[in-house]
Amino acid sequence: MRWLIVVIVALVFVPVASAQFAPSQPLANTEARLIHYIAHDGIRRTAWLLLPIGTHGPIPLIISPHGRGVGADENALIWGDLPGEGGFAVINPAGEGRRLHWFSWGAAGQISDLARMPAVARAHGVDVDRHRIYAFGGSMGGQETLLLVARHPRLLAGAAAFDPATDLRRRYYDFAALKGGRGLQRLAREEVGGTPDQVPRAYALRSPDHYIQRIASAGVPLQIFWSTRDRVITDQYSEAGALSTELQRANPRLKLWEFEGEWAHTAEMRSRRRLPRALARFGLLPWPDVPRTPAITRARSQPV
Repeated sequence: MRWLIVVIVALVFVPVASAQFAPSQPLANTEARLIHYIAHDGIRRTAWLLLPIGTHGPIPLIISPHGRGVGADENALIWGDLPGEGGFAVINPAGEGRRLHWFSWGAAGQISDLARMPAVARAHGVDVDRHRIYAFGGSMGGQETLLLVARHPRLLAGAAAFDPATDLRRRYYDFAALKGGRGLQRLAREEVGGTPDQVPRAYALRSPDHYIQRIASAGVPLQIFWSTRDRVITDQYSEAGALSTELQRANPRLKLWEFEGEWAHTAEMRSRRRLPRALARFGLLPWPDVPRTPAITRARSQPV
């Protein structure tokens, strides 16, 4: 069955396949298109492409990989009406791991697919400004954002990672403390190819902290957000916090913003939270349009 997305004055989202994509309020400035692309394993995958209504000429593009177990439709909801307000496009691909669909965990093929998203967007009629391509992701999506910086440093003009997983080996063992953690460990073994002790290199290659030098030398402006009250990645001080410190040591000139706070896991990657501020730092949203947010615990390297 095919579904139509009709934009008259406001944007209306309708169910597609098994996904339920519906904002709480109609959006006045943003159009959504359900598109398809062929993933690295030859499977036809979906992506939600968010566009400003009535835009002409080259526009910036944000690649936004989804979090663990979260679909592209849910990831698209994060953005609200921001693409239309800022005049940029966002592509939210459904992702594809080595073995699993929603649990890609930084698979090499998935990162290659993310790097192809500007070409996918162009193939669907978007005039992408090749000098203004960015990546934004939270949790596993933040992990894959950082891996995209490491493996395709010339692609991006900036990246933002919210509560990212940075050490997949640590994540595997920490899963045991989460609800359904044994099931997550089973999925990780299937996707990665075994336990961290059995295939240590495979886990390292999916971990951003394995690529400190590459990320630091890439010169891509980077924002990293992490929380001391994260209940999913419970020791962010030793993950995102440690990664930020190591990046600064490796390249003191790297344009890096690090923000430490006390929010729930990825709660700040929302259109009414700190996502607008992250966009404004890259010139993707006018600062006067950025809503006020609660004070943050600590910011390093650059002003908030």
